[in-house]
Amino acid sequence: MKEAEPTPEAKAAEPTPEAKAAEPAPEAKAAEPKPDAKSADSSPGAKVAKPKREVRNKIIFTLSILGVLAALVAAYLFGIERKAQPPVFKPVSSPYESAIYANGIIESDQSSGENINIFPEVAGPIIKVLVREGQQVSAGTPLFTIDDSVQRANTELAEANLKVARDQYDKDRASYDIDPKSISKDVLDTADDTVNQAAAALKAANALLQYYSVKAPVDGVVLAVNAAVGSYVSSQGSYDPYTELFDPSVIMGPPQGHLAVRCFVDEILVSQLPSPWHIRAQMSIRGSYTNKVPLEFVRVQPYVSPKIELSNERQEQVDLRVLPVIFRFEKKDVPVYPGQLVDVYIGQQ
Repeated sequence: MKEAEPTPEAKAAEPTPEAKAAEPAPEAKAAEPKPDAKSADSSPGAKVAKPKREVRNKIIFTLSILGVLAALVAAYLFGIERKAQPPVFKPVSSPYESAIYANGIIESDQSSGENINIFPEVAGPIIKVLVREGQQVSAGTPLFTIDDSVQRANTELAEANLKVARDQYDKDRASYDIDPKSISKDVLDTADDTVNQAAAALKAANALLQYYSVKAPVDGVVLAVNAAVGSYVSSQGSYDPYTELFDPSVIMGPPQGHLAVRCFVDEILVSQLPSPWHIRAQMSIRGSYTNKVPLEFVRVQPYVSPKIELSNERQEQVDLRVLPVIFRFEKKDVPVYPGQLVDVYIGQQ
């Protein structure tokens, strides 16, 4: 008996072997992974990084705005026009129609030079200071004394040597007078020379001993004492720890009835100086320009020298050369002292 043949519809519905192989199994569909982009978006690290970037951008934006605002405020503040402050005192002005301005410094009124600078001729520690600043002294007055213990010992030694030399000469002389043949004339002459040498050595020791007491060379006023008891001085003077230089141990000046003003005229203005017979000047004291003092011409120091830095100001030029011109005035009740800076206008009569 024959089996029944499948109908054409059943043949058509029957899947082919290739289709069966290509069709995925249900388990394979369930195990199919999801796309990477979705897994990356859903990770915790991506969620944390996104808020951090947003916070950083906000901070940068805020700082930029603050910088712009600060620049605007600074531009406004610096753009405000400020009125100049009135001067504390009335500035100095020229009393003449045509005049030359010069810096001046007060100093002692002397026929030549500036102040009297006293330096010891020997070195040693000071044991006594016998004067004070502002004291009137006469020539020969002791100013201070230096330790002379070593020199005094040398003087005593010179005295002893002289005594020995004299004793030896006296013995040789007595022997020669008794018997000229007992001692030669040459030995006697040598003993006499030894006495003369010892006497000269004693004289030099005594002269050097006098230098340990420094005395005033002339009559005048003690302007400054730069030495104290116990401080060491030498022929260079006294060491100043502030300036790190050596200063005169004592500075003196003549009696203070008159003072001098040394003016430094710029070399460019030297040709505009009036003749000595027609020159006149007026001094103004700094800080009190209402107090103006007429000056009397004394002399011109005929030597142009490099300008010294008087006021220690930055705007003061020191790469110039100046001509010193000296005036004098009667001090009376004028409140000025040697070393003080003043303003001077030089005009023509």
